[in-house]
Amino acid sequence: MRPQGLCDISKKFMFAALLFSSIATVLVPQIAAAACRGAWAEGTAYSTGDVVSYSGANYTALISHTACVGCGWNPVAAPSLWSTGGNCDGGGGNGGGGNGGGGTNPGVGGVLSEAMFNSMFPNRNPFYSFSAFFTAASTFPGFATTGDVDTRKREVAAFLANISHETGGLFYIEEINKSVMCDTSWGPPGCGCAPGKWYYGRGPIQLSWNGNYCAAGNALGLDLKNDPDLISRDAVVAWRTGLWFWMTQTGAGYMTGHDAMVNNVGFGETIRTINGALECNGRNPAQVQSRVNNYLDFTSRLGVNPGGNTGC
Repeated sequence: MRPQGLCDISKKFMFAALLFSSIATVLVPQIAAAACRGAWAEGTAYSTGDVVSYSGANYTALISHTACVGCGWNPVAAPSLWSTGGNCDGGGGNGGGGNGGGGTNPGVGGVLSEAMFNSMFPNRNPFYSFSAFFTAASTFPGFATTGDVDTRKREVAAFLANISHETGGLFYIEEINKSVMCDTSWGPPGCGCAPGKWYYGRGPIQLSWNGNYCAAGNALGLDLKNDPDLISRDAVVAWRTGLWFWMTQTGAGYMTGHDAMVNNVGFGETIRTINGALECNGRNPAQVQSRVNNYLDFTSRLGVNPGGNTGC
């Protein structure tokens, strides 16, 4: 059994379309206007949001980094560092698909401060830092950038409410009662279990089972099949697995958590997606209420009404 609040992700949570590589650097969050930097060049330091030209196209920096000489970190070869597109006319260049109010949409940093994050999780494990969350979120341009400001606040509150429930207030990095959790009857093609590796819950979404590790690893460009402990070692990777699920997986529900919130379906649908097979339709109302209580608390802190349909 897991401690209260920790739950297995069901076998349905597989496959994704996003293709990103690992980002291991944890950065101090800051919002900067897009800067046009001209042609990409090795040895140059780039900031998040900088726009460069390369091979006849524009690219936007996802995180701050220095393009080291000889590393091959050009915008085409390094999708973890660069996203396709960007404006060099003084407009925004973050590629986020939202309309939260003119110019660059700052995403998480525009609706949630580090101080507020810390107040939401007073007993959190230092591993789950705001800076790691901010960095991971920058690799999912639609997260917290879609819709008006209230919609964006509700999405952040909903995501954090669910992962708070999963981790005991961002306290647990790994589940307590560990087991191998290997089942080769499902999962992406070629996804078995590496010798000696266990696929118990890890990270903010408590990613579980080898099939889910393979699916998340394939989407994020990480070898989580052979190194599942990477989620426990690297905070940015941990946050990215949670955001991967939130943005791309329908789980036990009918839509992703992201879609439920940006389309105003309601928080209850995110519960169904994450653990509806065990909690919704009266199966475990106490667990549902725990998630709802988190959501109501976080939306209140962010100064936004929770919207409808909080239960499942």
